[in-house]
Amino acid sequence: MTEDRIPTELWVTAHLRQCTAKGIPHTVVHKGAEAAGTVMVKIYIPGSGCKLLNQSRDENGDMGWMDVFDGALADERKTDDYIARSIKRDPDVWVVEIEDKTGANPFEGKIF
Repeated sequence: MTEDRIPTELWVTAHLRQCTAKGIPHTVVHKGAEAAGTVMVKIYIPGSGCKLLNQSRDENGDMGWMDVFDGALADERKTDDYIARSIKRDPDVWVVEIEDKTGANPFEGKIF
């Protein structure tokens, strides 16, 4: 059984347009596979640090986000080092950087 999925590039582009409409600064740090790459979201919180979320599925198969640092904020260097290692392991991953003073994730899905 195959699952119909929206190509990653289209999904990311749609969400970033919503960010633009809401005035949320963002950039695509690394473009992965257009059709089926996973997504990492680096949320920069000015003056505090970074959150890093990795797109994942829960036990029911629902799309959501794994908090890489288990709810803790990390400095930018640690976050960028983790991202670099991830890209080296999987060049198909997409990396999007968001700046949000509240640390909110603008992408749909729960954090687990």
